Amino acid sequence: MRYGLIAGNGRFPFMVAEGARRAGVSLSVAAIREETDPELERQVDRLTWVGIGQLGKMIRFFKGEGVDRAIMAGQVRHVQIFSRAIPDARMLKVLLKLPRRNTDSLIGAIAAELASEGIDLIDSTFFLKDYLPAPGTLTSREPSAAEQADIEYGLDIAREIARLDLGQTIVVRGKACVAIEAMEGTDATIQRAGELMRGKGTLGVIKLSSGALTVLKLAKPNQDMRFDVPVVGIPTIERMADAGATCLALSAGKTLMFDRDPMLALANQKKIAVVAV
Repeated sequence: MRYGLIAGNGRFPFMVAEGARRAGVSLSVAAIREETDPELERQVDRLTWVGIGQLGKMIRFFKGEGVDRAIMAGQVRHVQIFSRAIPDARMLKVLLKLPRRNTDSLIGAIAAELASEGIDLIDSTFFLKDYLPAPGTLTSREPSAAEQADIEYGLDIAREIARLDLGQTIVVRGKACVAIEAMEGTDATIQRAGELMRGKGTLGVIKLSSGALTVLKLAKPNQDMRFDVPVVGIPTIERMADAGATCLALSAGKTLMFDRDPMLALANQKKIAVVAV
């Protein structure tokens, strides 16, 4: 069985490559020219560069490598996909059939196109199960009563926006929704929430109660683990500390924790509670 990797940006592709090495697996990598860190080329055996719209070239590469299972890892920015990509004939066919222009629809259609060539898109955490947290508090500090109340308040909201593919992150304070993720990503959402709190303390005519921010990063109710898996890491904790957030709630078993031990050490240093729910 031969494995392929479709690599986007960030550390996720590097982690998959490392996990595959630990499992004794050699990957054939299709790296997205507009997104992937060039350093990845020095860490894998076989890699080819493809433009973000070159689906046909990617499939030809995988077929030539004998790939029958593929993993998608790393973000590809929405603006790249829907505004800047120059699609080849194969990608154009996929785009024209999309029922809606969102990530789930696009990647689902790409998965179907790969399957038509005998290439199965599999769970992106296939080589990384140790990076998925079990339920419970992961830091030395448990969430306070106020933070737990904000988690409970935010769970239904966060799951609903995730179901609607509006984002995976919600920021809550005093049982009020401060910020919801759209296309800007988790870090920018946390930063925006912090900026709001450093203002006059009001959103419209609603005055927020006292207390710190709680961040929820949750998977969709029926998360497709092949793509768009929630990811947190050291930058998440750094943004939270800057924004004045003191608690992070994650989806147990469905959120990848990059640099888990250093991330939790930083959270402990910053007195930020991290809990998997």
